[in-house]
Amino acid sequence: MALSATGQNRPFWLGADISGTTELESRGQRLYNAQGQLRENTALMHELGLNAVRLRVWVNPRGGFCNQDDVLAMALRARYYGMAVMVDFHYSDWWADPAKQPIPATWQYFTYDEMKFALAAHTRETLQLLRQHNIDVRWVQVGNETTHGFLWPMGRAEENMQQYAGLTDAGYEAVKSVYPDAQCIVHLDGGCDAARYDFIFDGLRRYGARWDMIGLSVYPYWDREAHLTQSDAETLQKVVANIKRLYQKYGTESMIVETGYEVKRPNEGKQFMQQLIRAASSDTDGHCHGVFYWAPELEGHYPLGAFANGRPTAIMEAFTEAAARLQK
Repeated sequence: MALSATGQNRPFWLGADISGTTELESRGQRLYNAQGQLRENTALMHELGLNAVRLRVWVNPRGGFCNQDDVLAMALRARYYGMAVMVDFHYSDWWADPAKQPIPATWQYFTYDEMKFALAAHTRETLQLLRQHNIDVRWVQVGNETTHGFLWPMGRAEENMQQYAGLTDAGYEAVKSVYPDAQCIVHLDGGCDAARYDFIFDGLRRYGARWDMIGLSVYPYWDREAHLTQSDAETLQKVVANIKRLYQKYGTESMIVETGYEVKRPNEGKQFMQQLIRAASSDTDGHCHGVFYWAPELEGHYPLGAFANGRPTAIMEAFTEAAARLQK
């Protein structure tokens, strides 16, 4: 089911990153809808009105979670519910984000050319597996929150922008060889901070790397921690301005591929998500294509989920209400 942005003849996507689904199941964790009925995570997201999922891929992860086969298992569930899939390549054996972008263990001693080959092969093999099972892959992230590049130190943007660009382009070409119509996303954190987007995309453009869409992380909590903004309203205003500015500068559409709010403040979280979805779908001149919540079902050690006691909080009501409003 595609949703239509207000005033736009194009789909608007409401999604969630539910990459931890099978690992949670292995621990015996159960999820319920607001009425207390037991639900599998993908089914629950669909019930809440979401029409897309985001799934991360690690190269050789401990335990096998988020490897190629695990991603396929989760993608097949999304296919059952008619949900589109975003594939998020971390190009790491474990978490990759602005603070760390470790090279996979088996790639540690590769030359730059060998690294490009390995990255492309891993990308193609994963996507070919999904394509063989008729998975609707609409978007592919070539790296996760690559604010400082990836595959450090070889592809660290501050020291080796040309190599980061070359590795990104190798990923782009590999994606298109399997899913020609998939949108290739370059994803950064701090969606309110225009300077970090200029740094990366000026560098990628300078060295001829290709991308189709810009992915943004939007977390008011982390923006305040980093002293980027002082309020939810400031984060929202700066994100909307940045999305419009990025289109003007690079001619590139955007997607909010990660967002989250403090689970202990569900009513404020719902309000922010309502404002974010409405602004993204209506106030960006049509240049933002969707909003994805990161790991809403994750409880405990992570402060920005959207579930309590295995059930969705009011935060997720913002997505359900938006789905009803935007549905054709």
